[in-house]
Amino acid sequence: MRVKRLFSAVAAGATVVALIATAVHFGSLDTPAHVNHSAHFWVPTPEQADAIVAQQVAAPLRGSEFRADCFSAHRKNDDPIVFPGQAGVSHMHEFYGNRSANAQSTLESLSLGTTNCNPVVDLSSYWTPTVYKNGQPIAPERVTVYYQGITNMAAAVPHPRGLRYVVGNAGATNADQNPSARWSCTGSTPSSRDFMTCAPGSKLETYLDFPTCWDGRLDSPNHRDHMAFALSQTCPAGYPHVVPRLELLITYPVNGGGLTLAGTRNGQLVTDQPGYTFHGDFFNAWDSNELARRVRDCINAGYICGTDGKPIQQ
Repeated sequence: MRVKRLFSAVAAGATVVALIATAVHFGSLDTPAHVNHSAHFWVPTPEQADAIVAQQVAAPLRGSEFRADCFSAHRKNDDPIVFPGQAGVSHMHEFYGNRSANAQSTLESLSLGTTNCNPVVDLSSYWTPTVYKNGQPIAPERVTVYYQGITNMAAAVPHPRGLRYVVGNAGATNADQNPSARWSCTGSTPSSRDFMTCAPGSKLETYLDFPTCWDGRLDSPNHRDHMAFALSQTCPAGYPHVVPRLELLITYPVNGGGLTLAGTRNGQLVTDQPGYTFHGDFFNAWDSNELARRVRDCINAGYICGTDGKPIQQ
């Protein structure tokens, strides 16, 4: 059974008023020496910031949930969503699940790949910036991907194959600009949008929540606008479809200080970004029948299910 997550009130009351312009990167000629990474730079409006925070503290309704247990598959300077077809252009990412994921990935290539997730019918790729401790990259100990009934669970539909989107703000200059970033320590309830110094014997962990409202497109120019966070548990106008909430729970086998993230600063690829620039990407390649079964039997029906998609608790 999933341990209940408690989050610090520091996430509440974000008052961000700017919306950073995003850009389309199809066919970009950027090189690793100078990268336009603005599709990962996004400050939410105050209304969306409040919606993100409200969703973080919302427990799955009646235990409406299933999951995939994954591990780090590999580490690459690639981003198949923001920089498709451009190997080595992105900052360093940790890829989870599909072992074939790289800059060239398409739904077709992912479907032909293999996965280190349980269940093996989840051929999706998930990725986040690599974490460093004292300059050395750290692979997560484990990655749990929760699919949860948060918004109108009875009406939720499966994510369509090929759906891809980004959450978080890689360009945040302070914690208020990225309410999606939440760090904590195992065995402890406080959380922060920036790295926490975990005590000896504990481990660093992070939670990242994805939106639940979808407009029907598989992607959008900034890889965000086709998805939205529910406002007071209601999808905004123009987003008629409800999908399960993805929540990444990532545990790292480290504690103490010296923590940084891979990222992009002033067009340069770096490895010393703060924790509040954390973000993540999802490229759906689930077996469609198996995903639909889990949404029906777990999300719509209001059960907690295991990795096999069978109810273990109501």
